[in-house]
Amino acid sequence: MATITTRHTARSLKQRLYAWLTCHVNAASDSVQQLWVTPFATALTIAAIAIALALPTALHVFTINLKELGGHWEGAAAISLFLLPHIDEQQADKLANELRQRTDVAHVEIISRQAGLAEFRSYSGLGAALDQLTENPLPVVLALYPTSYISDLTELEQLSASVAQLPGIDFVRLDTEWIQRLQAVIKLLQQGLWLLSAALAIGVLLVIGNTIRLEVENRRNEIEVMDLVGATASFIRRPFLYSGAWYGLFGGSGAWVLVNFMAWQLQTPVDRIARLYHSHFQLLGLDWIATCILMIGAIALGIAGSWLVVAQRLNQLQPSR
Repeated sequence: MATITTRHTARSLKQRLYAWLTCHVNAASDSVQQLWVTPFATALTIAAIAIALALPTALHVFTINLKELGGHWEGAAAISLFLLPHIDEQQADKLANELRQRTDVAHVEIISRQAGLAEFRSYSGLGAALDQLTENPLPVVLALYPTSYISDLTELEQLSASVAQLPGIDFVRLDTEWIQRLQAVIKLLQQGLWLLSAALAIGVLLVIGNTIRLEVENRRNEIEVMDLVGATASFIRRPFLYSGAWYGLFGGSGAWVLVNFMAWQLQTPVDRIARLYHSHFQLLGLDWIATCILMIGAIALGIAGSWLVVAQRLNQLQPSR
């Protein structure tokens, strides 16, 4: 008897689960078909959602590319070691070989007095004045390039302080002011990203909510009939929630396409600029984590906007509920 009861319970649970899945599948299918009843209005709504979601997403992509570019420049930045005036090229070469043995140094270049004077002459425009000098006043300079894993500003400053203690070095120059400014700009963009995302999320809620409100009004007679035959509020609400989810999914997909298309279009001018600096930079698009966050957030906004509007409209149409 117990075995029969257990089998009956299991069969009942399977039937309930099957009925629940069937109900949701039908609601999802009916809601997506309902969207294509008015394709032009649906396309306009999806486009508005896609543009609203693409704005903060594009700012996020711009921020991560700026951080990547800043990290690339930090890691490639040279630390200039100005040697004492009496240090010649041979002694500088010996010191450079010692620096190359360090694990935090990628390579070291020697800038001779003649090379330094020639560079100063080409950039300063003081060629006539420099011709009056009887001797070269510039010291030998070592351009030290840290390894790629040293890209943090604090680590670069620690490396500079460490090599400054070596004998034969007059002073060390590490231009970090532009790095600090870049980090300040990135922090500002990150804060602006949150504010813009919040504002546009409210905009998406309003767009989807207004669209679902019109759909509820158009199906008012259908809702009243379902209420008369005893349909529950959740049963009536379900297709509208799926409509909101579809709007969010299609709008998020459109935003993903827009952002990656913009990154693809900007790659060519970025390559031109990078070639002027004898470098290469590959623009980053949306990775799978950011894509999942975009899609889940868009669907959540669609469901939330639908829920708020449908709950309000059902209370007005069905005061008993």
